Formats: sequence, C-alpha cells, structure tokens
Amino acid sequence: MLSRYSGEFLADLYRTLYTIRRFETECIRLYRDGFIRGYFHPYLGEEAIAVGACAALRPTDFITSTHRGHGHCIARGAELRPMVAELLGRKTGYCQGLGGSMHIADVAAGNLGANGIVGGGLPIGVGAALASKLRGDERVTVVFLSDGAVNNGVFCESLNLAATWSLPLILLIENNQYAVSTPVEQATREPELYRRGAAFGVSSHQIDGNDVLAVYEKVREACAACRDSAGPVLLEAKTFRHGGHHVNDPGAYMPKERLDYYKSIDPVERGRRNLRDSGVPEEEISVLERRVEEAMQDAIDFAKSSPEMPIEEFLQIVEAY
Repeated sequence: MLSRYSGEFLADLYRTLYTIRRFETECIRLYRDGFIRGYFHPYLGEEAIAVGACAALRPTDFITSTHRGHGHCIARGAELRPMVAELLGRKTGYCQGLGGSMHIADVAAGNLGANGIVGGGLPIGVGAALASKLRGDERVTVVFLSDGAVNNGVFCESLNLAATWSLPLILLIENNQYAVSTPVEQATREPELYRRGAAFGVSSHQIDGNDVLAVYEKVREACAACRDSAGPVLLEAKTFRHGGHHVNDPGAYMPKERLDYYKSIDPVERGRRNLRDSGVPEEEISVLERRVEEAMQDAIDFAKSSPEMPIEEFLQIVEAY
C-alpha cells in the first residue's frame, strides 16, 4: 500500500503528525508552568484524524473545529508562532490572544474556528456548505465533531438539512469514546455512531482514526462525492485520547488495557513507521524531527516575548460589541 504514496507525501504527513504531538506536549508544560490560563484539552492520540483529513482537502476548502482543536488548526496550515501566542493570551496570536485554546480561527486559511460549545461547529459548517453550493465554487466543508456532539439535537438538525439540500459537507466524528468521563456505550444504545447517517439517507462509514492513510483515503473519497453533488458524507473515526478530558483530569475512569492498546497503535508512531518503511533513512527522519522541535522552541520564545493586549484596547473592543 505504501508504494502508492511518494516519500515526500509521507514525510509531509509525518511532519504534521509530529508537529501536533510536540505542540501539545510542550504546551502542556507551558500550562503547568502557568503560562496558559483556562482549560486546555490535548489532542494526544487523535492526531491522525486531523492530519489525514486536512491532507485530502484543497486550499480553498473549509473546516470547523472543536474545543480539542489545536491539531485541526495545525493540520490546516496554521503557523506555530501565532498558535502558541494565542494560547498564551498574547496580542501576536491568531485572535490577538482573545480566543485562547478553544477559539482559534484563521478564516483566510479556511479555518472557520474552534468552538468551546460541543457541536457548535455543526450549523456553521452547514452554512459554509450551503454558501458553497449556492456559489457553485466546489468548496467542501469538513466539520470535526466529538462523539458527545452526536447526542446533541443540533447534530440531527444539521445532518438532515445537509442531506435534504445535498450539501458538500463532511461530518467527521472523532470518536475518542468518552464525552468527558461518560463512555459512549452508556450514552447511546447504538455505539457505532456512523450508523446514524442511514436514517437520513447519508453515505456513512467508519474508519480507523489512528491510521493517517486510512483517514486520508476515506476523506478524499468523501470530498470527491461532495464535489459531485453526492454529499453530505458522515464519517466516524474511532480513536482514543491518551489522557483525561483536559490537562487537570487524570482520566482514572479510562480502562488501562484499552488505553494500552491504543497507545500500541499510536498514530504518530504509525506515521513514522510508514515513512521508514517507504525507504526514508532513519537519519533523514531524525533531521525532520529536530527541525520540528526547533520550530516549536522558536514559537515558544516568540510567544513569551510577545506583549499582551493593553487593557485599554481590550475594553474598547468589548465596548464596540
């Protein structure tokens, strides 16, 4: 299967996987050291979903993100400097430090924003997809959503409307099997979440969310269907986060044997193995990793040296809205 892909493509996938892993790991340290305020929801263990999906998109396509959205932003091309600066609440961040961890957006790059509201990206994505259909511009919108969002009313409403109008929309469920601490099998009688699409006449599939190439292939197929007026498409990517719901959640409710299994099929390690098995020398992979680490340290230094927004300017913005 690897012979179908160029070494350059596999290197790009692994570079992004490793970048997200380093970003999350280093930002957890920054959080522990008091540089990041508020909540922080790591994407550790789920990196293949964002990377595979965004690799299948065109530069003109859209995404909407979630409260666990750093990986989506980076996979969609976000730069590390303004990413870290945003998390640190600095003016040089994507949203001038006003959005923080859960509300990063880069509309110019097609990222319509992360959202602290569970399922909040669904109606935004439907709106973007409707606009694309009305304009006839062949843009596809991918809505990343959690397994918890599937049990919100807005999920059914959005899926029904998108199906009725055959919108170029991909709903990508990142099923990490827990809504905070509630396991998916206790929240619904049918834990295979992709099956919900059948009730709306929507093409629906389940994929291995820890396999970046499997995600890439299925999202690429879904994009082709959407551009051919055969959308929407519902995809469920099965995965497992590497810890609790947020940094301060120890995740003691997560069965050790299940966590150990998913760590044994870690998406970043699998991406590295793909690159190595394709014939890329270990030395080149190490150089790639070192450059990512250097870029991450540069972003941290940049963010720490950046100013916060002056209180007077902040108050002017608040008064304006």
